[in-house]
Amino acid sequence: MLKAERQKYIMTKLIEDQKVVTTDLALALDLSEDTIRRDLNELDSKKLLEKVYGGAVQVSRKSTDVFDIYISAEEEKKQIVTKALSLLRDDQVIIMSGGSTNLVFAKLIPANLKATIYTYSLPIAMQLSQHPNIDLIFIGGKMQKNAMVTIGMDVIQVVSKIKADICFIGASSINVKQGLTEIGYEISIVKKAMIEASDKVVSMFSSDKLNTKMPHSVCDLSQLDTIVTNLDPQDARLEEYKKAGVLVL
Repeated sequence: MLKAERQKYIMTKLIEDQKVVTTDLALALDLSEDTIRRDLNELDSKKLLEKVYGGAVQVSRKSTDVFDIYISAEEEKKQIVTKALSLLRDDQVIIMSGGSTNLVFAKLIPANLKATIYTYSLPIAMQLSQHPNIDLIFIGGKMQKNAMVTIGMDVIQVVSKIKADICFIGASSINVKQGLTEIGYEISIVKKAMIEASDKVVSMFSSDKLNTKMPHSVCDLSQLDTIVTNLDPQDARLEEYKKAGVLVL
């Protein structure tokens, strides 16, 4: 049997059974196990299968679905954003920043909600593109690849012209004295524009962001209307924020 025929047989069996065993292939083809191993090694080098002890399995393929985005601590973030769903109303104009918490929020927006949502986050835009009643406006600009958001003057110019009812803004850090702060300067500038363009400002974040500080200022605590965390609103860690006049959910 020619090598090409052997390898075709191996791949056919692999598709049928999701795995192949070296000894079984040797018996079926009346060949030595060494010959089969050489074939498996060659097919493995071509990434047509994945060689394992005693045989081979199908290649583990990473998802190519652009909507399949991994979110760390997703269940905790669901607990946070579920509290904020009560802030949504039909016919609102909404701006959403990037971040995984806002992405989870976008997933949970009720299907019957009718609203206009602006975002410069590509993952959030992709998620909202599946929503039946959302008028989605993606704000284009230079892509910051690690965060999958657009930045720069193009984004700021668009945001500054929006008259939004509410914005949902992620937080890298927050404390009572400095308010919201960001690790990146360009993102901080875009978030400032969001806040200026919105009647109401809501920040959603996990409790590990409390009482921390990043280099670039976004806004004072007085500019926030609502903060939403995974903590009980009566938690002592939130007391100073409530004293500053912020609604805590």
